Amino acid sequence: MEIAIILFVIAVIFIARAVKIVPQQHAWVKERLGKYAGTLTPGPKFIIPFVDRIAYKHSLKEIPLDVPSQVCITKDNTQLQVDGILYFQVTDPMRASYGSSNYITAISQLAQTTLRSVIGKLELDKTFEERDMINAQVVQAIDEAALNWGVKVLRYEIKDLTPPAEILRAMQAQITAEREKRALIAASEGRRQEQINIATGEREAFIARSEGEKQAAINNAQGEAAAITAVADATAQAIERIAAAIRQPGGEQAVQLKVAEKAVEAYGKVAADATTTLIVPSNMTEVSALVSSAMKMIQTQQRS
Repeated sequence: MEIAIILFVIAVIFIARAVKIVPQQHAWVKERLGKYAGTLTPGPKFIIPFVDRIAYKHSLKEIPLDVPSQVCITKDNTQLQVDGILYFQVTDPMRASYGSSNYITAISQLAQTTLRSVIGKLELDKTFEERDMINAQVVQAIDEAALNWGVKVLRYEIKDLTPPAEILRAMQAQITAEREKRALIAASEGRRQEQINIATGEREAFIARSEGEKQAAINNAQGEAAAITAVADATAQAIERIAAAIRQPGGEQAVQLKVAEKAVEAYGKVAADATTTLIVPSNMTEVSALVSSAMKMIQTQQRS
C-alpha cells in the first residue's frame, strides 16, 4: 500500500513536471540538459521531467520601456534634460534568451546613447522642432542593433525636453519680443491697408465724379445739338413756307410790301434816337430800288 502511494505521488509529480500550459502571446524557451531544445508556443505542451526545463519565459506583447531621464548637450552647448519612452516587442524568443544577458537593459542604454548623439548634432531651437526626426533616428539605430537580440523596436517618443531655467527665461523673453514685433507689424499693416483703402476710395470717387461730369457735358452737348437742329429745322420749314407763299399769286407784292414796311420801320427807329443823325435820301425811289434788289435775291434763291 505504501509503495502504491509512493508510485502515485511520483506519477503526480511526473505529470506536473511534464505538462506545461503556455499562455497566449507568450513563448517559453526549453532547454534539454543545458542546451536549447525548442520554443514552446501557447497551449498545453509536454516536456521530459528532470531532463527538460523551462529556461526563459518571454511575453510577445508590445512592451513599453521608460527610458531614464538624462542630460544631453546640443550643438550650441546647451544642456537639455530629456526623457522618453520606448516601445518594443520580442520577435525571436531564442535570440532574446541567448543574444543578450539582459536585452531590456541593452535597449535602454542604447536608446540613451543614441539620443545623446542625435541631439548633439542639433541646435537648441531645432530640438523642439525636429522631435519626429529624433524619434525616427533613435528607432532606426536601436532596431539595427536589436536584431541580434530577437527584439523589434516599434517606436520611441520623447516625453519631455527641459532646458535650464536661464534658457527658459531667455526663450520666454524671445517669444514675448517676437509677439510684440508681430503686433507692431500687424498694426502697421492695418494702417497701411487703411491708407490704401482711403486712397482707393478717393480715386474711385474722383473717377465717378469725372465720369458724371463727362456724361453731363455729353448730355448738354447733345441737348444743344438737338436744340440747334430743332431751330434749324424750324427755320428751314419757315423759309420753305415763305417760298411757297411767294409762289402764290400776289406773293411777290406781299414781300415787297413787307420789305418796304421793314425799311420804313428801320428808318423810324433810327429817327427816334436823339443821338443819331439821320440822312434821308433825296430820291425816295432808292427805297423802291432796295425793295427791288431784295426781290431779285429772293427770285434767284427760288430758281436755285
